[in-house]
Order: sequence, then C-alpha cells, then structure tokens
Amino acid sequence: MLRKKRWLLSLAVFVAFTACSGGQETTGDTENADVVQIEYWQYHFDAKVELMNELIEEFEAENPGIQVKQTTFPYEQFNEKVAAQVPAGKGPDVINLFHGWVPQYVDSGYLQPLPRDAFPHEKIESEFFPLVEAVKLDGEYWSIPTAVRTLALFFNKDLFEEAGLDPNSPPETWDELAEYAVKLTKTDGSNRLEQSGLAWEPGQQGNNWLRDGLTYQAGGRVLSDDRKTVVWGDGPEGLEAFKYWISFPTELGTSKPGFYTDDITAFSTGKAAMNVDGSFRIGTLQEEAPDLHYGIAPLPAQDEKSTSASFWSNGVTAGVDGEKLEASVKFLQFLTSDEVMEKWTDEIGELPAKESVAMQDKYVEDDIYGPFIEQLPYAVSHFSVDEMGERDLIMQAADRVLLEGASPEEAFKELVQKTQVLYDDYWQGKQ
Repeated sequence: MLRKKRWLLSLAVFVAFTACSGGQETTGDTENADVVQIEYWQYHFDAKVELMNELIEEFEAENPGIQVKQTTFPYEQFNEKVAAQVPAGKGPDVINLFHGWVPQYVDSGYLQPLPRDAFPHEKIESEFFPLVEAVKLDGEYWSIPTAVRTLALFFNKDLFEEAGLDPNSPPETWDELAEYAVKLTKTDGSNRLEQSGLAWEPGQQGNNWLRDGLTYQAGGRVLSDDRKTVVWGDGPEGLEAFKYWISFPTELGTSKPGFYTDDITAFSTGKAAMNVDGSFRIGTLQEEAPDLHYGIAPLPAQDEKSTSASFWSNGVTAGVDGEKLEASVKFLQFLTSDEVMEKWTDEIGELPAKESVAMQDKYVEDDIYGPFIEQLPYAVSHFSVDEMGERDLIMQAADRVLLEGASPEEAFKELVQKTQVLYDDYWQGKQ
C-alpha cells in the first residue's frame, strides 16, 4: 500500500520523455442515445490533441454507431486524475499511457489485457518493433502504440565547421564522440564553460542514454530475462558505461549539468555543439530554432549498437465491457492502422510503431527521420517498475560523483543496489 501511494505521488509530478505542461479539457457531444459513447484520455499537447480530433472525426465517419469524446489534462495532473477516477468506475474507456507507467497501472488494477482475438500476440510480435514487449506482463499485452521514439545524436554543423570538423561526418564511436566533444568545447580565462562540446543532463535523456544506450553498447544488460533482477553490475560492462558517461563533465570537462538551463536550451541556442535527444525534439527545434543548422546521426557505439526507445500506447481501462469494449477495441484498431501511423509521423514527428510502415523509403532515406528509423531494430525499451524512481537514482549517482566526490565505482555500485530495491519492492508478493 505504501509503495502504491508513493508511486501515485511520483506520477503526479513525473516529467517523462516529451512532457509539455499547460493545456485544457477537450470535450465533445455525448448526448446521443443511438450511439455507443466512449471516452479517450491523453495529456494535453497541442499537436497531439488537434490530430486526435481529426482522427476521431474520421473514425466516427467510418463507424457511425460509435462516438468518441476526447478529454485532456495538463501533463502533471494526468495520473492524479486517473488515480481518482478509474477506481470509482469513472474516467476513460481508452487511455493513452507512457510505456514506463504500464506496470504500475496493471499492478493498481487500472487496465485490462488487450483482447487476443482482436490483437493476437503473434500478429503484434510479427508486425511491431520488438520494443513493444515492454508492455507485455503476465503473458498479456496491456496497451499498443501508434508511434515510438528513439534517441540519436544531434550536432550543430556550424560549430563543427568552426572547430575544423567535417559537418557531414559526425562521430560514430565512443572515442570519436569524446574527441569531438573536447574539440568543440570552449572555456573562458577562468576555465568556465562558454560552449559545451556535448550537452549533458541526467534528468533529461542522459539517464536513458546511459542505461539503454551505453550499457548495451558495452555488451552489458540491465535486467535479467524475467525482469526481476538488476544485473547491471554483474560484469564490467555496466561500470564501463557509467565511467564513460560521467567522464564528460569530469575528466573531459566538456559538459556541465544545468549549463544554459538544460541540454535542450543549450543546444537550441547554439551553446552546445552536440546533444543526445529524441525524435520528439524535432518539432520543437523546427518551431523554436528554425535557423539552427544541425544534423542527426545514430548514437555513437562501442562493442554493440543500441539506443533507448520509448513510446506512448493506448489501452482499455478495467471494467469496460459489452458494447463499450467492442467500440474501444475498434478505436484501438483504427489508431494502430498503417494510415494513422503515417499521419502521426507526418504531423507529430514520432516514428511508426510497425516495422513495415517505418521502413518505407520516404522515412528511411529522410535526413531527419532516417537516423532514428535506422536504430529501431536494435532499440531498447526499458521495463520500468518506477519510472521516476529509476531516473532519480541515476541522477543521484551523478551527484555522488560530481558534488560529493565519490568514485564512479562507488556511485555505480550504490545505483545498482538501490535500483534492485525498487524491483524487489515491485515484485514482492507476485508470482
């Protein structure tokens, strides 16, 4: 009980991959007794709300017996509303969730499994990228995505040229990334950072880059096959990844947490030459930094290739049955159609969740989307039992080194031990 209360409090304040605050409630006409009415919830992000309104109109035209009401909330209020409404039998029929929340939603009894007749497991596993297995628990899929995202390396081509680097040849290995970051760093006479060679922010995508990118690139793993044991520190690979990651703000001197507020601001204003960020950042840069001359490349790799992937997925809440369940399933099938995935990519910037849609030439060969698409076959979507808690532990490990003078070995050992406590807590009492 204490764990669930702590989780609900965490979700109320958690800021995930693409969190954008602000917003409103969107409602539709539900006063028609001749149709089945279902309610769809997502957090408020203008582009997604607008596109969903268009998709709902299209869906209703194709299914005149079903009406969909979209309701949105500011991001920071979303899970709080769910926790208050779903247990009372109110709230959404279909809900949009960050993949890292799904285990706790299942644990809290807020979701029901996707019906196998409508979403056969073999079809999901043959059509969707393997990362969707992050929402498979107890042998069931609990939600299904329209789009997915990966991390890649954003680099400022103008700053590359200023440093004498080829703007068309971004770093491809760990050694090259470190070398480029040093060359792209500028300091003043007091050795204070003026230009960061590599933006570095554990609270943004830095934690995902370390865990799902660098660790796997070094040949390591984070969890056991049954996802109960943290094996991050079982071999030397995890520590190797952590030491490389922490070297940018320490021995290399190329980076600093909070530089120009955060890594996103530093890169978009030209104060950071490189940044590890997600495909969801493209729209923001196009809108807020239209004159920024940048390129995108797959994450520089080591022994293996890997990147972090995430996604928002749609599921059906517990207690939905009868005509509402049938209508909800039809809506989910519509949202995961090839046509909707293409519209979502073109208008939102996220990548199609189905391999056949994503691997079309128009996406693979695109200068912006191509590097993200290229990495999808080997992307890692972490099974998280406490999204905010795991992120905070990585941030604490960074602080132990940067602020408290702990050795990387000591900080990483504590990180692994504390992460295991989260998993032990989650799995306690479960079979």
